[in-house]
Amino acid sequence: MTIKELANELNISTTTVSRVLTGQEKKYRISAKTAQKVKDLAKTHQFAPNQIARNLRLQKTNTIGLIIPDISNPFFANLARTIEVALRKRNKMVLLCDTKDDTAVEEESIGLLLARKVDGLLVAPVGEKWEHLEKSNTTPIVLIDRYFEDKKIPYITTDNYAGSYEATSYLISKGHQRIACVQGRINTSANKNRVEGFQRALRDHQINTTHTLVLGDDYSVENGYRSTKILLENPELPTAIFALNNQIALGVMKAINEAGLHIPENISLLSFDEQPYFELLSPPLSAIKQPMEGIGITAVETLFELLEGKRATNSRLKPTLIPRASVKSILKP
Repeated sequence: MTIKELANELNISTTTVSRVLTGQEKKYRISAKTAQKVKDLAKTHQFAPNQIARNLRLQKTNTIGLIIPDISNPFFANLARTIEVALRKRNKMVLLCDTKDDTAVEEESIGLLLARKVDGLLVAPVGEKWEHLEKSNTTPIVLIDRYFEDKKIPYITTDNYAGSYEATSYLISKGHQRIACVQGRINTSANKNRVEGFQRALRDHQINTTHTLVLGDDYSVENGYRSTKILLENPELPTAIFALNNQIALGVMKAINEAGLHIPENISLLSFDEQPYFELLSPPLSAIKQPMEGIGITAVETLFELLEGKRATNSRLKPTLIPRASVKSILKP
């Protein structure tokens, strides 16, 4: 059965039927009663609109490309889910690519998505190179999490500097001065801002930086583990470790446990990135919670502003400190 035949049976226009079947009845103020009649008849005849033909006619695919660096990281997995739900509400389908935090794979993924004529791109980039992102040409693109400050590509991220500053200040308020920072990818915006926030808090609280150390080179469990093993070789251990993402924090915990030490009795630990399982750990892990849902929804809204020809603005959303038992107070009475 065609749209025309549905319209004839209901004695309404084909335009009305088409608008109902594409979810536009509210936009065109079609009555709920008429819309339901169209849906019921379409269901009875098992009718489905030819979406491919419609897309070709409108020169749209109703698909959005989503590129993330690591689907196994709970932060990006939850972010992808939030984005998928937000896009589905707007009748858009997601094509997902996982770059494994590899710039070459990221560049290849962008090419593949552009070849499929996606309507727009949401990219959580590796964050070390940007030139290949400009290949999107007229296809709107919004960056998520990591970004490039001096480029014109709009981005949505956490206020990493503020979150890191608050986390470090919290550790200092508990009496910690020998604080080690295990960082992620050195040349990425998120890492730079987090390290800057860490170091600024030390200076503002007049902490002797000879007792502090920044080490590490990526956002992996292995990096957290390897870096902590190095820290534990020093004769004077740090009293606290600040891990710059959730995966790093897990590696830190593994190394501390293997050494026969305990959190927080021997070393306190705080993670930049909250995960649902953190409160189930022993001890529950203190963390900076990123506004993950807000980032995903704002990124989708920003992309649609671009799709509608509007000018997009960058956003840095405020994170939240969640104190738990993994940080011990060592203040002298």
